[in-house]
Amino acid sequence: MKKIVSIVLALTMVFALAIPALASSYADVADDAWYAEAVEALREKGIMNGMGSGKFGPDETFTRAQLATVLYRMAGSPAVTGEDSFTDTERDTWYSDAVLWASQNEVVNGMGNGLFGANEAATQEQLTVMLWRDAGSYQLDREKYASAEGVENQASDWAFDAVVWAKVEALIADLDAYAPTKAASRAQVADMVYRYMKLKEQFANVDAVSGATQKADEQTTPTESTGGKVLVAYFSATNNTANIAKHIADATGATLYEIKPETPYTTADLNYSDSSTRAAREQNDAAARPAISGSVENMADYDVIFLGYPIWWGQAPKILYTFVESYSFDGKTIIPFCTSGSSGIGSSATNLQKSASEATWLDGTRFDGSVSEDELRAWADGLQ
Repeated sequence: MKKIVSIVLALTMVFALAIPALASSYADVADDAWYAEAVEALREKGIMNGMGSGKFGPDETFTRAQLATVLYRMAGSPAVTGEDSFTDTERDTWYSDAVLWASQNEVVNGMGNGLFGANEAATQEQLTVMLWRDAGSYQLDREKYASAEGVENQASDWAFDAVVWAKVEALIADLDAYAPTKAASRAQVADMVYRYMKLKEQFANVDAVSGATQKADEQTTPTESTGGKVLVAYFSATNNTANIAKHIADATGATLYEIKPETPYTTADLNYSDSSTRAAREQNDAAARPAISGSVENMADYDVIFLGYPIWWGQAPKILYTFVESYSFDGKTIIPFCTSGSSGIGSSATNLQKSASEATWLDGTRFDGSVSEDELRAWADGLQ
């Protein structure tokens, strides 16, 4: 019997060795290339294709429009409406929907001066930042920043957080070969996107794609400092306030709710140097109340509301007034917080308080982008 088993096992091994590895679909992608698995997986999913003539072009560069298209396909190519605010993009092109989707979802912000740079080669840090934004612009524990050294210190300031995140989450195949400001090759794009997709599958039930985040069903424990059920409601046009709000929710175990405008703000809408923009007109109109998409379910169940917003021309955006005037806050405690590059919270919270005077308002606080979750936890625990 043992002899028969041995023969069967031997034959099994022979047949296993005789089965060739999955061959690449492209003539210029070796079966054992470090990016081969990613290239084949993205081809099968229809996310990233070759360059024609049976070639993939692993060493070729990738444009920003192509990168937006890959991320759009990864998201399932959802229907979009409207137009992007960039002055150098064309309508009804192969990339139009992708760029519009990426802009509306704050995956791309453009290159400044209203330009998107559709045909510009995407840099490795631009690739990293787009993935990071798609993940929720997650900022890791400050201890990881304190010990940061290597590729992240070669990145532009605006890409630093994203590169740290990608490094920690092992999205970069070869740290020695990663050059943030240089153009990304098609092989690098395929490999990082594929790694990111696997990360998303691993953490499908979190608000931001990172192993450090809590699952959504773990974020319902009331804070010891305030008692009762807690809500973190925030409006964020550029993700700065969103990052702080997510940290507060993680630190306090609160439910997170984004105040989304019915008509999203474009880059042009937020041009602070132009007094004719949508945001400027709203701020100068005392009666302006931008419509909100959706609402808080069971608002009556919440006892404490952390209310977050950016500072626009010294005040809270008018959509915050829409929010506070949409519910009854009788018997509730509101804790305002804001984000700003330099301005304090000033009179913004005091003016908001007039629209929900039935609530108990605690003193507001301003945070910058460098605040850690531990610092936010300490702040929340110290509230009276």
